[in-house]
Amino acid sequence: MQKLTRILKRAPKRSIAALVLLALLIHMLIVGTGVIRQFEDRRWDIPAGVYAAPLELYAGLSLDASGLTATLDQLGFQQAVAVNRPGQYRVATNQVTLWTRAFQFWDKLESAERYTIRFDDGRILAIDRADGQRSALLRLEPMRLGSIFATHHEDRLLVEPDAIPLTLVDALKAVEDRKFDRHIGLDLTAILRAAWVNLKSGEIRQGGSTLTQQLVKSYFLDGRKTFRRKYQEAIMAVALELRYDKQALLHAYVNEIYLGQQGTRAIHGFGLAAEFYFGKYLSQLELHETALLIALVKGPSYYDPRRHPERALARRNLVLQMLAELDIVDDEAATESINRELGVTARSRVGSRYQPAYMDLVRRELATQYSDESIASIGLRVFTNLEPGVQRLAEQQLVDGLKRLDPADESAAALEGAVIVTQPATGAVLAMIGGRDVATAGFNRALDAKRPVGSLMKPFVYLAALESGNHTLATSIEDAPIDVELETGDIWSPENFSLESHGEVSLLQALAASYNQATVSLGLATGVEALVDILTVFGAEGPPPAYPSLLLGAFELAPFDVASLYNTLANDGFRTPLVAVRSVVDTTGQPLTRTALEVEQVADPDAVHQLNRGLVEVMQQGTGRSAKAILPDNLVVAGKTGTSDEYRDSWFAGFSGDHVAVVWIGRDDNEPAGLTGAAGALSVWAPMLAAMSTTGYQPAYSEDLEAVWIDYDTGLRSRRGCGNAVQILVPAGTQLKRQPGCSNVFDEIGDRVRNVFEALTE
Repeated sequence: MQKLTRILKRAPKRSIAALVLLALLIHMLIVGTGVIRQFEDRRWDIPAGVYAAPLELYAGLSLDASGLTATLDQLGFQQAVAVNRPGQYRVATNQVTLWTRAFQFWDKLESAERYTIRFDDGRILAIDRADGQRSALLRLEPMRLGSIFATHHEDRLLVEPDAIPLTLVDALKAVEDRKFDRHIGLDLTAILRAAWVNLKSGEIRQGGSTLTQQLVKSYFLDGRKTFRRKYQEAIMAVALELRYDKQALLHAYVNEIYLGQQGTRAIHGFGLAAEFYFGKYLSQLELHETALLIALVKGPSYYDPRRHPERALARRNLVLQMLAELDIVDDEAATESINRELGVTARSRVGSRYQPAYMDLVRRELATQYSDESIASIGLRVFTNLEPGVQRLAEQQLVDGLKRLDPADESAAALEGAVIVTQPATGAVLAMIGGRDVATAGFNRALDAKRPVGSLMKPFVYLAALESGNHTLATSIEDAPIDVELETGDIWSPENFSLESHGEVSLLQALAASYNQATVSLGLATGVEALVDILTVFGAEGPPPAYPSLLLGAFELAPFDVASLYNTLANDGFRTPLVAVRSVVDTTGQPLTRTALEVEQVADPDAVHQLNRGLVEVMQQGTGRSAKAILPDNLVVAGKTGTSDEYRDSWFAGFSGDHVAVVWIGRDDNEPAGLTGAAGALSVWAPMLAAMSTTGYQPAYSEDLEAVWIDYDTGLRSRRGCGNAVQILVPAGTQLKRQPGCSNVFDEIGDRVRNVFEALTE
């Protein structure tokens, strides 16, 4: 150390200066090399964009003009007097004229075209192209649900260079960096001016930053205003300028700059900001809207137009004045824009579309095929099965239902809920809600709240009995007190909900009325192991323990798992995995994966058809009968209520011809909800199904089954219109005892002829 000190004392001052300069240059080289490497790695750090299912229009579709325009509004289309460019529509009597936007789907690029859709009596009558040709199908671009981004929660929507409006480019340079085309990353005049102000104040008050410096700050640095950070910023900016041309830097700036915050989600880039504030594509923005986004560059939080509209308006108008003074826009256009309102949506349309529970499912599915880095950075486009209309209905009914059932929703112990809607034939998940606050990410009850399912288990007990071949829905069974000795030596004595026994009843009545004692007797006769086997092949995780209490639903499942079980029932015993992701494509539109339809027969379709006829009767005169006052008269549905011990969980699972829906209501702290399945979950399920465009449940059944009329209470052979007669399915040739006075040979022949006729006309 002493030797070094002597050398330095003898060294001339210019040598010391040279060493300092060399060290500075080495440091700048290291920093510059590092920033270029990081910039190259991150400048295309684009999160996966997630899209809903597109609305497909065709003649005969149940849709009116108001329904179509509501969808167009959500997609950011603009209503216009004359439709002369993509993204516009016009409404006239019984018709809508629209000009679609080009969109790269998972299978092909749909070009922008002009169409006229004509309506009649609530349905699409015809779809005509601008050239007069009739179109069989019009597929609208799908709604963008949001992005799957990395843990730093930065979201952006990539705008390609040729899609950046020239007005935006000129305005950015005018307001933020007038010497952008001439400097090498630093504006020395602006720096000196800012330095003087900062020296006088003793702190950093002005930055004098160029667009390149702002880009560096957004990419690599935090927001602290220190001399050291400004020094780093300057070195990095020069390094980028020496490596990349101006167009590349400006392109990165437009896609990267921070422009707002939505909870923990950071809004980056003008493309996403245009949707976030205005619900539009960047190319659709008007002058006053573009000026507002440029105004936000100076301080997205300070000038937040939703929280501080006065500040935002003043800053926007200042931007417009600057553009007029520099002849970027003419005075008349600037004045007209200054007189416009801010025009931001009351709530971010991106936020209103963002479905945290559904996005959680999408992320989990993608994680089985892609790394977190790929999902969050390489710009994948993920097309899902979510149907926005179904999702909106489910959200509305759950929120309204919980408010009705539990007005004190501010309590920490407020009722919570979850909803799953699927498509039986494909397993497509059409909607998912994970909690009362539908727009906020958090605990996803739809996927992760495993709760006792109660009587939702009973249909599978009856399915095991029907598959055994020893029972039909007409079989008599005793609903009486029963004592079951457990492995521990304890005695389990299940009781009915009403605390009453009903004696000899039909299996149909026992299922529809949800008798516990009859169900346990049937399950023990068939074997608890048979129920375990059914649940296993249906896909329930486990397998569940073969305890007698399993017969009454002492088994915990998440709503998603319940939907999977009931989807298989609705699909005639054919199991297909529930899926959210339909297809994934890369940034060039090339398909990477497409979900294949997987179907496995896990139950005897004839037994399932018999069971499902029983589940229809649940809705007619069983525990689900209260839904009849809400559902359309001609809508046939099947389903089952479920209530766990002490009213802790309220369930309903059911299906129509097109949809399976599961609703759960309960409390997170596992305290009693105080609701049966009918009083709680069914009161959400029924209005949701009533509002959907869905068909009734009416499956075709094989020739191995025949439809017969029986007495609901006794299971004896009856006839239509005699007493409490209901129609069920039984194996062909089944001999049933006849109910006195309600059946004769001519009725039987008439039923057979009628069954043949109905089979031919289905």
